[in-house]
Amino acid sequence: MSNQSKAFTDDAARWAAVTERDAAADGAFFYAVVTTGIYCRPSCPSRKPKRENVRFYESPAEAEAAGYRPCRKCLGQDAAEARRRQAVTEACALLDAAEETAPTLEELAAATGLSPHHLQRTFKAVTGVSPRQYWDARRLERLRQNLKSGEAVAPALYGAGYGSSSRLYEKARGQLGMTPATYGKGGRGAVIAFTTAPSPLGRVLVAATEAGICSVGLGEDAGALEAELRRDFPLAEIVREDETLGRLTDEVLARLEGKAPDRKLPLDIQATAFQRQVWEALMTIPTGETRTYGELAAEIGKPGASRAVGRACGSNRVALVIPCHRAVGANGSLTGYRWGVERKRRLLAAEAAGGREAVAATG
Repeated sequence: MSNQSKAFTDDAARWAAVTERDAAADGAFFYAVVTTGIYCRPSCPSRKPKRENVRFYESPAEAEAAGYRPCRKCLGQDAAEARRRQAVTEACALLDAAEETAPTLEELAAATGLSPHHLQRTFKAVTGVSPRQYWDARRLERLRQNLKSGEAVAPALYGAGYGSSSRLYEKARGQLGMTPATYGKGGRGAVIAFTTAPSPLGRVLVAATEAGICSVGLGEDAGALEAELRRDFPLAEIVREDETLGRLTDEVLARLEGKAPDRKLPLDIQATAFQRQVWEALMTIPTGETRTYGELAAEIGKPGASRAVGRACGSNRVALVIPCHRAVGANGSLTGYRWGVERKRRLLAAEAAGGREAVAATG
């Protein structure tokens, strides 16, 4: 407890601070007025309430849990929104600290002062995922770090909070891509099939595990694309499978014909919660249109995060399927693209014109 808080530990001292509008007491406690349903700072310039109508609280969370709303004069119109974001920050800290079992929504709500429904809705609006999804992502991140540091699977498993190996492998199939035994070892034991095909934009490489597409590359030289794939997964078993990957390759090439991304197309890619938000937003951009990085940031509820959106676009490993080429600079300029700005220009021109022939025509 701070010295400031110690000075206002009893109601008599708190009431004296309210009557004197003592700014030194701000932050030490808050007072609420029963007749107005509002809570304030001790220094609030509002008319002094009657003592019998005043209740004291340690924090805004306590006052709001009791049904009071923040005063606009002393706490500002954005106080409620700030409090909601603070509740999310507090919930994230609790989820980060949980190792074996995730706190329930009710437990998080009780700790942050919001109702379970309100917390769930606010948490998803701020982070893009539910509290449970956030905890799952953090647990998987702990697992990845444990494996990358060289831990054996069993210690890494329990250290990340998984109660059984079956639960770990069940999650790994959808979220890690490879099995946990190979994730931290450059793909050892994993089998990745690939093929290449010609396109108006050069060679296209499509690679997939049995779970789905894990990489799509564009370039002039098929050998260089294969070499890059092997660098990405140096210890995986890389095999060429021209026939078995035919359907997936056709789906990827269909993007050059202006077809919308197929949300059912199986993907085997890793993503943080933020990257997932950005990539989902990219998938909703209609063919032939673009969005600036700033517009995408605002769309996912992260205004001002345009640079982070740009980095998320740059980390996309499945070109064309997740159309990161539709993200442009604030003035519409074609900023960096992993496969070359010229390819980006031709892709956008083709989509605007509506077909593969346009891709060739713009070359």
